[in-house]
Amino acid sequence: MRRVSLLLALLAGAATAQQTTDAVQPEISTPVAAAAVSPAVAAAYAAKAAGQPVEAARWMVAAANPLAVEAGAAVLARGGSAADALIAVQLVLGLVEPQSSGLGGGAFLVWYDAATGALTTLDARETAPLAATPLLFLDEQGQPLKFFDAVVGGRSVGTPGTPALLEAMHRRWGRLPWTTLFDPAIALAREGFAVSDRLNALIAEDRDRLASAPGTADYFLTEAGEPLPVGHLLQNPDYADTLRLMAQGGAAAFYTGPVAADIVRVVQGAPGNPGVLAATDLALYQVKERDPVCTAYRVYQVCGMGPPSSGGIAVGQILGALNGAPMGAADDPETWRRIGDASRLAFADRERFVADSDFGPVPSRGLLDPAYLAGRAALLETDMALQDAPPGTPEFDHAALADGEAIELPSTSHVTIVDRYGNVAAMTASIENVFGARLMVRGFLLNNELTDFSFRSHKDGVPIANRVEPGKRPRSSMAPTVVMKDGKPVLAIGSPGGSRIIGYVAQAIIAWADWGMDVQQAVAMGHGLNRFGTFDLEAGTTAAGLKDGLEAAGFEVKVLDLNSGLHAIEIGAMLTGGADPRREGIALGD
Repeated sequence: MRRVSLLLALLAGAATAQQTTDAVQPEISTPVAAAAVSPAVAAAYAAKAAGQPVEAARWMVAAANPLAVEAGAAVLARGGSAADALIAVQLVLGLVEPQSSGLGGGAFLVWYDAATGALTTLDARETAPLAATPLLFLDEQGQPLKFFDAVVGGRSVGTPGTPALLEAMHRRWGRLPWTTLFDPAIALAREGFAVSDRLNALIAEDRDRLASAPGTADYFLTEAGEPLPVGHLLQNPDYADTLRLMAQGGAAAFYTGPVAADIVRVVQGAPGNPGVLAATDLALYQVKERDPVCTAYRVYQVCGMGPPSSGGIAVGQILGALNGAPMGAADDPETWRRIGDASRLAFADRERFVADSDFGPVPSRGLLDPAYLAGRAALLETDMALQDAPPGTPEFDHAALADGEAIELPSTSHVTIVDRYGNVAAMTASIENVFGARLMVRGFLLNNELTDFSFRSHKDGVPIANRVEPGKRPRSSMAPTVVMKDGKPVLAIGSPGGSRIIGYVAQAIIAWADWGMDVQQAVAMGHGLNRFGTFDLEAGTTAAGLKDGLEAAGFEVKVLDLNSGLHAIEIGAMLTGGADPRREGIALGD
């Protein structure tokens, strides 16, 4: 097969790109330009550069790196299911974008099963060690630690859930042999891959923290302590060996035996900031099936992940509060005032009520009840920004709760897949902050997800729902989403971005459902979002032009870079895929 230069493909795509008023046209983030890629991948990049969606008739995968997308596409072409392809994609993502997700992290999956029509959500969120206490993130004076003082080292590491999720998916929905799904990642780890512009830049930004752990520094930095240069052939034989063990022994090879022992050793021995993760925590880990949370929006049902994620509830609340009135124009500040305040109200409820439902009641149904959302929507009937956006009082049998103080910074990846059988998978996976806890074990990075808990357990004597407790799963904002119409999936979407994930996903759904954008336009559109009162507008996009109008409405406004990573597939007569131009991913189908 003829190979083409990605650089030439991108230049060709850029030459045909058209500027639109609704979409951002940032510089497309790509892997190394000199790398040779297949014509299909080159065409996918050219489509993204031109702001056009990718179409396919039988199957499609959209993810954050073309090497991972190709691995998934090869599985789908062989007749594999979306679950099979998702395993292959995630294993490669853990190698080529280790700063975002991997074996050392956790994930949420929303799955539509075409054979049964059932929608299933699986929770593979990390858990707090059994030895964790409410003092975990407090200093000797009882004050919350500074964020990175808590993150870097073993203290922040929770029990990983991703390996268990991959096995659970395969047992339920896999079609191809488990061992074969590891082959692409093992081969790539042994042969090496070229360091991309994006990975090089992230290493450079985090060099000092990466240098704090010898094993991590040895992998990401040169002997002179510099970031690995763009184009450097990065091999990871340790990761290949770990994958080989899992291919042969399943997830048990990760959660018990030498791999588990090394995880515990590195966490508990982290210099200056040891953690309390133990072998028992790993051996006891379980993936949990949760009820999906669904909200009516226009003619659709928007379905996502419930607690311990706040993503499905918050996206549903935003859309539910906007559902009673027609959506205004995409360039009207008044439209964004309503979207922004609906988001503020959702975030107020999130901070007060949402946490791991295994450790206390969460009013998921109450928060999404149409009558409750109608009451929240009534607060939007004003000409100015809300002076205050307090939590509401949904139907909820509970003791008093205080607002949490969790800090959630982004390093996450989202994958969307539709297979030839009609199954749909939307999975968001994370290690929390960029490069997680900066601890590397057997070729993969460990998460810092425990810093998604509130550092304080109480406020003014009132307990915080998202406080640290042994075995508990920290609240997340990840929002893998499947949009249904008449009982069938019509859109699958998700994004990285920390707590901004909620706004990214809600906005993309609005753009698709209300403003008639195709999926590529919807994921490329300039961002505007409001979580806690300040309106964030994406620099260099048409969204930044809303600044004056939103300030006139009473908002504080910041114009800044907003680096989402949306990947979406629309399901209709054809499959139509979109990949966020802010990242190096693509959509690819057949």
